[in-house]
Amino acid sequence: MSEINPQVKELIENQIKDHSVLLYMKGTPQFPQCGFSARAVEVLTQIGRPFAFVNILENPDIRSTLPLIANWPTFPQLWVNGELIGGSDIILQMYQSGEFKPLIEEHSPEV
Repeated sequence: MSEINPQVKELIENQIKDHSVLLYMKGTPQFPQCGFSARAVEVLTQIGRPFAFVNILENPDIRSTLPLIANWPTFPQLWVNGELIGGSDIILQMYQSGEFKPLIEEHSPEV
């Protein structure tokens, strides 16, 4: 198990605290770099509310540290109101069941 860098841990905690809807992903919403990240962005975009993102490909320290903090090994990771929701499969399941839209609308103001 890797050591957790305290500065990187603090950075991640601040990102999660500062953004009520935050997607850690490979790439950007405009140019996702993997199919799972693309699917997560697609579902979030359908709801039409703003969300923050962190491109883990540009942040190798975050990429290696976040799975240790979150106890979730893969990306993307969606955090809502400081809580890990999960990856693209969970996002898609929640969207299809009708749970996802109200959750995002509650925590992301209209543009």
